[in-house]
Amino acid sequence: MKRYGFAVVLVLVAAASLLAQSPAGWKMRVDRSMNASDPDPAGSIKFVTMGSGFHATNPQAAVYWNPSNTANGNYSLKGTFNLVNAGPHEEYYGLVFGGSGLEGASQAYIYFMVEHGGSWLIKSRNGSSTAGIASSGGPSDVVKKADAGGTSTNALEVHVMADKIEFLVNGKVVNTTPKTAQTPKTDGIYGIRVNHMLEVQIDDFKMTKM
Repeated sequence: MKRYGFAVVLVLVAAASLLAQSPAGWKMRVDRSMNASDPDPAGSIKFVTMGSGFHATNPQAAVYWNPSNTANGNYSLKGTFNLVNAGPHEEYYGLVFGGSGLEGASQAYIYFMVEHGGSWLIKSRNGSSTAGIASSGGPSDVVKKADAGGTSTNALEVHVMADKIEFLVNGKVVNTTPKTAQTPKTDGIYGIRVNHMLEVQIDDFKMTKM
């Protein structure tokens, strides 16, 4: 994932223009690219209920969450991400957890994502800063790459335990991280992140206590 300078724009799904097409209670926070060599395309973000899950069309990058979706202690978080349109660049999408302050400058969360070329990464965000936790360092045999039509399906899962976090792609553990350093706080809001120029269908998105 490319590093961006972001002019962060907070957009509430409760806004009248989005209410009719957005899942009830959900909010989104948009990160607009300030990188002149990789600008956001024209168009507005659409995040809607579709089928048994959600459908995100992202000209700009965004985090989606429902404030009532919180988890604490030991839990499992998962979602199946069906990439509909890969876009022209290496852009990531996946799970967000341990979130807090998502509507303001003190936003914080951990995110676990994959991209169409087959890579995965784990990062943390605190305010306007991000820090890498782990990554595949290139394409992984576990992550399904996009086909010639720009589509793929990957199931992501996070197991939060007392002293560690397991990160799984398609049922296989790709990383185990101690709950220290960048990952001490796992209690909080959980949600979804989709970067710009992507279209993704998210199914089977749920949290289960362990």
